[in-house]
Parts: sequence; C-alpha cells; structure tokens
Amino acid sequence: MVTDSSSSSTLPPATGSGHRDPLGALPLLTRAVVSFFFMIRNRAFRPDGTVNRFLLNLIDWKSPPTPKPVGGVSSSDFTVEPSRNLWFRLFVPTTTADAGAGSLPLIIFFHGGGFSTLSPASRPYDAFCRRIAGEASAVVASVKYRLTPEHRFPSQYNDGFDALKFIAENSASLLPENVDLTRCFIAGDSAGGNIAHHVAVRAAQGKKIGQAGARWRVRGLIAIQPFFGGSGRTESEIQFQKVGYLSVARADWHWRAFLPEGADRDHWAVNVSGPNGVDISDLEDFPAATLVLVGGTDPLHDWQVQYCEWLKRSGREAELVEFPDMGHAFYVFPEIPESAQLISKVKDFVARN
Repeated sequence: MVTDSSSSSTLPPATGSGHRDPLGALPLLTRAVVSFFFMIRNRAFRPDGTVNRFLLNLIDWKSPPTPKPVGGVSSSDFTVEPSRNLWFRLFVPTTTADAGAGSLPLIIFFHGGGFSTLSPASRPYDAFCRRIAGEASAVVASVKYRLTPEHRFPSQYNDGFDALKFIAENSASLLPENVDLTRCFIAGDSAGGNIAHHVAVRAAQGKKIGQAGARWRVRGLIAIQPFFGGSGRTESEIQFQKVGYLSVARADWHWRAFLPEGADRDHWAVNVSGPNGVDISDLEDFPAATLVLVGGTDPLHDWQVQYCEWLKRSGREAELVEFPDMGHAFYVFPEIPESAQLISKVKDFVARN
C-alpha cells in the first residue's frame, strides 16, 4: 500500500500497531543474514562514540564495478580526491547506446548508513542504484564520502558538494554524451538524504558548480527516508523507538558521532526545519520540486513529514509518498513489493521534472 500526499498541511500520525512485518516477504536465509549483520553492527558501535571499523568492514560485503553491463546497467568507479578517498560509482543504463534513446537525466546519489558506514560498493547500494538507473533510465553517480566518527561534520557535506562540483566540471569526459545536464537530481536515503538536502542548499547559495554554466540545472531533490531530527521527541519516535532496523537510541548515537562537540539535535544540520535551519525561501536555485518518501513505522517518520511541510511553507513543491507498513531502509530488499513501488515513484518523479 502506498499513500500519496502533495497538498496536505497537517502532520499525519504514524501508522498504528497493526502494521505487518515487511521482513515476512524475505526468504528465511536472507532474514538470518540480516539478523547477523545487525548483531555485528550493533557491537561495532561503541558506547563511547567510537567504532570498531574492523567489524564494520567485515560485514560490509562489496560488489565490484561492472564495465560489462549487468542487468542492463554498466558501472565504473571514478576518483575525485585520493587524499580523502572521495570517489563515486557511475551507473549507466544500456539505453544510452540505443539508437534514438534520447537524453538521459543525471542523479547524484548519497548512500545511507548513519554517516558511519557503507559505501557505493556495498552490495545493497550497488544493487539499489543499479535498479534506479535501469528503471528510471537515468545515469546515477553514487558518491563515497568520509565517515564518522573519524570525520565529523561538516566533512560529509564538503565531500558531497565537491563530488557534485567535480562531476559538473568534468562532465564531458565522465558522462555519456546524451546526459542532459539541465535535468540533474540530487538524491539520497537516510543519512544520504540529509546530505542531499544540505548539498542542494550549498549549491543554491551562489556557489559555482563548475564550467557547465547555464547548462547545469538541479531540477529536483529525492529524499528517501531522510535522516532528520531535533531535541524533542515526536510521536513516531516514541511509538516506534525499538521497531525495525533503526532504533531511536541508535539514531541518537549517530548524531553524537556526527555533530560538533557540544552541539545538540537542534543544530541546523539535524533539525533543518527548526529555528536554526537555513532559510531556503529566498534561494532561487534550490530545487523547485522535492519527492519525500517515508515509511509508516520508521521512528523518523514525523521529522520527515515535517520536512515536507516545511518545504511547502518555503514556497517549494513537495510530494509526500508514504508506505504505511514499512520501517527504515525497506527499499534495499527487492523481495519486498514496496521496494519496487518506491523505485517506480522515483522514476515517475524524474520523468515529469
């Protein structure tokens, strides 16, 4: 079940306790692997704010780039800056080679992982971006940024913007000829959705993004269960504090590992629609349209809906799509029907903008 809302001005409540378990659609072996992954991951995040990077790397199974197309999509890795290990994986659908294929949009994607783990090469994100590229007939650049707690705020925002700028400046040598630079989208999920918002803000604040000039235009922002928050507790955080893969306690840990020392969750990086947030109402180059995709049992649900309402109050077009029974990060499991529905919503958004 999918619920669309592009005009409501009220904050809908989170889904009640009668929701179904989305993991029921997963094979037993997959559920066992997922449980093992999260057991090890939780051990790797230490109470003192440090991480056991060895353990995290142990469960971060990687997929290599595929210059020869797999599933109708090829992929290659490009380095932005070696000293920061800043790079991106470019996914190109085979439609680029078809006669009369027409122009293709470009999606700059930032992966999730609480700012602390994973990369474009991680199997779930390699597969997810490959699906988006194939289904949406779009070229996708998935960015590897520095991780917390070794690299705190604003390292991730700096890396994201620098990757965007690098792609713009080198588009002629990096991208297929039929990529339409006037149809660029900035996207991300979870922590990557947070990064996507702040990169879009920085790009709109008069900061040049290369030699593309007037040919470069960010048409839209795609926020997939974006990682936002605040000092107060919302209804969804209380109701779903221990539901699914992202608990409220784990979210708090990620914010402490990310934020500057002494900052709280009302910092502008976290509570983007709060009193300390950056006002986008006068930023002409901030994307005119945003797609916000949320899960009804995600503890972050209410912050994400609040973000959508704030975008509207700031004079932007914002579409909210809710998957009532879904928890955080459901879309990385292709076995779950709502995962395909989410990608279909992304495809439709890109096609009409």
